[in-house]
Amino acid sequence: MTLASASSSAFSTASSSASASRAASVPITLTQCAKTFRGSRVLEPVDLRIEAGETLVLLGPSGCGKTTTLRMIAGLETPDAGGRIAFGDDDVTALPIEKRQVGMVFQSYALFPNLTVRGNIGYGLKIRRMPADTARQRVDELLAMMRLTAHADKPIDQLSGGQRQRVALARALAVQPRVLLLDEPLTALDARLRDALRSEMNALLRELGITTIYVTHDQAEAMELGDRIVVMSAGRIEQIGSPRDIYYRPANRAVAQFVGTINRVAGERRGSMLTTTGGAVPLPAAQANALAERDAKHEIFFRPEDAFLADPAHAQLRGCIESSAFLGERTRLTISGAAPDALLIDVAGRVELARGTPVGISIGQDALIALS
Repeated sequence: MTLASASSSAFSTASSSASASRAASVPITLTQCAKTFRGSRVLEPVDLRIEAGETLVLLGPSGCGKTTTLRMIAGLETPDAGGRIAFGDDDVTALPIEKRQVGMVFQSYALFPNLTVRGNIGYGLKIRRMPADTARQRVDELLAMMRLTAHADKPIDQLSGGQRQRVALARALAVQPRVLLLDEPLTALDARLRDALRSEMNALLRELGITTIYVTHDQAEAMELGDRIVVMSAGRIEQIGSPRDIYYRPANRAVAQFVGTINRVAGERRGSMLTTTGGAVPLPAAQANALAERDAKHEIFFRPEDAFLADPAHAQLRGCIESSAFLGERTRLTISGAAPDALLIDVAGRVELARGTPVGISIGQDALIALS
């Protein structure tokens, strides 16, 4: 059962909670927010605007600065002198986490083992001294929203990983935060459960309409959950854009090589064509014009799914099958000889080609990518 097929009563509750969350959501602005630890700069000055109700994903490898950015938004870290963080019109740079009205879900979930599911979800309400009847109603709403009503009185150690993740999310939402912060909340789960919960979380975040910042190194999570993605590397922002922009129009090699798989074709420009070891491919028109007065040596890039096999006699590039990996719905072919580097091409899963088979490759001109 997914959130999309949850009971109507659960979703009527979710909708009323969503309305409250949406009203409370605020935009977030980071201005020249850098961070230095022990004399070492781990985050270069960041300027970033997150719209009210937007889900923004911070994506990048370990050590790129994404968690540091999240912790500054939360109030767990303070930016270097000159940095400023605002929630709407409120400057919260110097405010601690407990005064920022944020809900946070950690990778470890940080649930209290001595409390029941109900106790964990209602903990923040108890600390805020909410009247008992009001708090109980709020917890009941969240139990229904997360499909945890039957587990309300169980201790945490009797829950599955997915159920614990939903408890942590419910606890973060219980205090009706202005901002929801998620630090790799699905990392500890197995692959199949992670995929299922990612879909459920996507539906829930859309329903809630709360300003959300989500940290992950998982590209699939970023693509599914983010309204926009911020790709980070070595303490700086490389690109900000929609999932489609990041994937199809990467700003540079760092983005292209981290998000998905990409092929490189190097060669020499001859007119509007790039000639390489296995043939020639057309340059994108804008790129060909821009390079008219520059060095003939050049390179272009494309995604594995944007090429197709063709008759070698009429194909743009010609090579031989080096290896074949069956991946279920698709087969990934490694083809040598077509370009200086081996090329990865995705074809329908039922295609079978032996090592050494000559093949042709063609690529749509609009699928070719120029990178700095």
